[in-house]
Amino acid sequence: MTSTLERPTGGAAPQTRAREPRRVGFSTRRSTWDLKLSPYLYISPFFILFAITGLFPIAYTAVISFMDWDLVRNSGEFIGFDQYAWVLSQPKFWIALRNTFSIFLLSSVPQLIIAIFVAAMLDQNIRAKTFWRMSVLIPYVMAPVAVALIFSNMFGDQYGVVNTTLQNLGLPAVPWHSDAFASHIAIATMVNFRWTGYNTLILLAAMQAIPREYYEAATVDGAGKIRQFFSITLPSLKPTLIFVIITATIGGLQIFDEPRMYDQYGTGGADNQWLTVTLWLYNVGWGEWNFGRAAALAWILFLIILAIGAINMVVTRSLVRDDGSRDPRSRRERRAQARAAEERLRADAASVGIRGEETRR
Repeated sequence: MTSTLERPTGGAAPQTRAREPRRVGFSTRRSTWDLKLSPYLYISPFFILFAITGLFPIAYTAVISFMDWDLVRNSGEFIGFDQYAWVLSQPKFWIALRNTFSIFLLSSVPQLIIAIFVAAMLDQNIRAKTFWRMSVLIPYVMAPVAVALIFSNMFGDQYGVVNTTLQNLGLPAVPWHSDAFASHIAIATMVNFRWTGYNTLILLAAMQAIPREYYEAATVDGAGKIRQFFSITLPSLKPTLIFVIITATIGGLQIFDEPRMYDQYGTGGADNQWLTVTLWLYNVGWGEWNFGRAAALAWILFLIILAIGAINMVVTRSLVRDDGSRDPRSRRERRAQARAAEERLRADAASVGIRGEETRR
């Protein structure tokens, strides 16, 4: 049996099979989807819960604020901006707004200064550091009503501990309840007592995140503790300071428990000496049963808090320098580099997937 093999002619080139186009496998696409979608899936439970328990009540309150709401029929008649006009035309609103800002400034500014100082002390190498750090949080754990009751008795006009001590020292007694400014100081003292430790621990955590090499290099260069604090510690606390100031602003403008429990009536004083916006909101809504006006007042307070928070952010960013920042790049540069790194990661994932498919073939 003979067989002949056909040989290609010398002048003809061998025929090559057309190369199939490379295809990205499902595993590669899945890794890309995971890279894009997984962060949103991880944070989605919070936003879903916030939409149900936060955004919906805010939107519902906005609807009620434009209506003359009837609690019996649970419906209302649309009246436009009449509720907002009524709130802004009331002298009590401007008194409450003045009291709110006065208590806010008397509490937030000393609170922030004391919190920074105490956090700087706790950041040093002292004995029983854990004990002192936990001790500053004890006032925050106490119930607000208990704190308000204790301090309202301490600042009593006739038999209070503070006035008794002042009279023993030969000083005149202070009318803590009848004088507006004195009542603001007393209420601000309650707020500072409760929240200074909370802000101290937040600032302390930020201080401990500052690399120790900065302080070692400053010590070698001859910088003292005060210079290190103003040149390293304070600039490095910029993001944390912005957070603390904004949260203190929101809490200070929404103050309710302390003025509510400052006397036995809870209406802000006989002459509205310590009436705040939230306390008046409570009296309008649950005292007068007028939810339309209360909702309008709530939205006015919401807009005021947004405006003051934005001003605080701008002022804090301008006052606190970036000398201690660990990343000198601008936000635009960081975003551009992040996008470039993401594109490189996608290209690497695609090339790994293609090489894996060629290996399997």
